[in-house]
Amino acid sequence: MEHRSYTDNALSEWMKGHGPDSEIVISSRVRIARNLQTQPFPMLATNQQSEEVLNQITSALQNEELNTISNFDFIPLTELSELDKRVLVEKHLISPNLANESRNGAVILSENESVSIMVNEEDHLRIQCLCPGFQIKEAWDLASQIDDIFESQLEYAFDENRGYLTSCPTNVGTGIRASVMMHLPALVLTQQINRILSAITQVGLAVRGLYGEGSEALGNLFQISNQITLGQSEDEIIDNLYSVARQIIEHEKAAREKLLIESKPRIIDRVMRSYGILSHAGIMDSKEAAQRLSDVRLGIDLGIIHQVSTHIMNELMVMAQPGFLQKQSGEKLSAEDRDIRRAELIRERLSII
Repeated sequence: MEHRSYTDNALSEWMKGHGPDSEIVISSRVRIARNLQTQPFPMLATNQQSEEVLNQITSALQNEELNTISNFDFIPLTELSELDKRVLVEKHLISPNLANESRNGAVILSENESVSIMVNEEDHLRIQCLCPGFQIKEAWDLASQIDDIFESQLEYAFDENRGYLTSCPTNVGTGIRASVMMHLPALVLTQQINRILSAITQVGLAVRGLYGEGSEALGNLFQISNQITLGQSEDEIIDNLYSVARQIIEHEKAAREKLLIESKPRIIDRVMRSYGILSHAGIMDSKEAAQRLSDVRLGIDLGIIHQVSTHIMNELMVMAQPGFLQKQSGEKLSAEDRDIRRAELIRERLSII
């Protein structure tokens, strides 16, 4: 069975919306980690035990309340090619861990891909909800609703003192990881970013790159998330992230205004150079593409470029990734061939405007 609809299109349906402060916040995400009381953690489970987890969660998926949220597609990873799994990672629908190491792993996707539920990843169940723009509270409400439905059908591993039990000790307690993906080019250009990021870590938040822990912050994209899951309530975690993210948004807006007042000719030159290179380059590696796309996105937000939409920029963020490039080409590509195809694809996408 093939699931082309999830890997043939670079942009998930939910990304086509324009959420609050979407010129700075690309997306908001809440992920909830849960485990079943009667089964060992995935890393310790036998093949039979992980299959039993899969069966229990499949049964819980039949709950009629879930149908009021969306139609869901249950996809065992054995039905996906390695390339399809890589594309799902690039679209943030599954984790690299699930794609590479899972036994009896599966993903449950909503029609618009705003809900992604991973089975037998690091934990038995990881419920992820995504919203466009700055909607972290809305993402939490949706994730909590889905979590309640599953909890009514499954016996979660829970301790009265420690809270929800998870494979990794850093997730024990609420099991919540909430994050916002932010585009912060002005703070980088005005050399304020290091001070801002240092302050963030002092209030219990973590800063990561586009693909989470261990990834580089390419294209001035930063993922801000909570580090603490134990000792705080779910609402406290969400409110803390919301408050800090709101302050970062205001700092980025102020930095953009400063650039327009003090360095407008240089910013226009930077933006237009990147737009020109993206429109005409014959070869483009992923790092340069990320930076050039960041410049053009900033140009759109500052009113310097009018002929390109942020919708296209969101699409190119995924289309420029190695997995999607190869999926579109229908074959495995060398690094140089990917760079050539990346440049060609960006030219094509910008030329149809």
